[in-house]
Amino acid sequence: MRAKVGVREVAAHAGVSMGTVSNVLNGVPTVSARNAERVHRAIAELGFVPNSHARQLRGSAANSIGMLVLNIANPFFAEVAHAAQVAAEAGGSSMMIASSDQDPARELRYLREFEEARVRGLLVAPVEGVTDELRAVRGRGTPVVLLNEHADGRDFCSVTLDGTQGGRLAVSHLLDAGRRKICFVGGPVGQVSDRLAGAVQAAEAVAGAQVTVIGTADLTVAEGVNAARRIMALTPTERPDGVFAANDLVALGLMMELSRAGVVVPDDIAVVGYDDIDFARTAVVPLTTIAQPQEEIARLAISLIDEERQAAAGRGSHEHGPRSLAPTLVVRASSGG
Repeated sequence: MRAKVGVREVAAHAGVSMGTVSNVLNGVPTVSARNAERVHRAIAELGFVPNSHARQLRGSAANSIGMLVLNIANPFFAEVAHAAQVAAEAGGSSMMIASSDQDPARELRYLREFEEARVRGLLVAPVEGVTDELRAVRGRGTPVVLLNEHADGRDFCSVTLDGTQGGRLAVSHLLDAGRRKICFVGGPVGQVSDRLAGAVQAAEAVAGAQVTVIGTADLTVAEGVNAARRIMALTPTERPDGVFAANDLVALGLMMELSRAGVVVPDDIAVVGYDDIDFARTAVVPLTTIAQPQEEIARLAISLIDEERQAAAGRGSHEHGPRSLAPTLVVRASSGG
């Protein structure tokens, strides 16, 4: 991991004083065009990130960990963020939390703001996988741990549930209950492809079983409602007898709309979700789901940041790569349990 570049290194590389670099960064007009050009060239060549938040965060930002999730309104991410905050504070760090809301441009902006704030590490649930900006942040010396995204095995660590196994567990449970027409509901599909792959694998092992897909733009209650309406638009013979939703919010929205349409869960359609958020167990029809260990995910991710920083300082070793946790099936009434 390359050491972080500061004003001192930029000044030496450009052959100017630290005061000149500071003046360029602050837009002071008295700097000559020649020296300003030298400074800007040095910044580009060294990959220097201006510390625009230094005044506000001096003394605390270097001990903060940034966390960027897909949607903080999603109870799963809220619970992981809370667990990460507890784990970070136990180690003497604070947390800075932001939500990309599935917007790549917003993700980019927050990544740059976190880096400018000189966070000691980043936990990121990426919108579209590993981007050039993530690689650049990592290359400039900030440890980055990905959440719910497999690492490339060279530059990043990731902490994720084994989604393929989770998908197999969910659909195997539906198949064991006698369901054969399974519908996978969720998306964007790229973000839940491992869960879908596991679902298909389980169905392929049982004669007569099939998996169809209803994609969604997001993993929300509203998208679950829309999916249920699409199911009800099918003829009775076309409708699934089992649904595996890519997360609990989608499953809860789907069950709510199915109930409005007169469909009985699980008698007519059995439903399995994913995440095991608090609302899953308290729903009118308690939801069968695949449990994710939020506290374990958070603790492991924080420990990987600390481990990488220690290794960069010559204290210990660190190896990048995915850390996969085992899923657990929690059976409740929505699947006939």
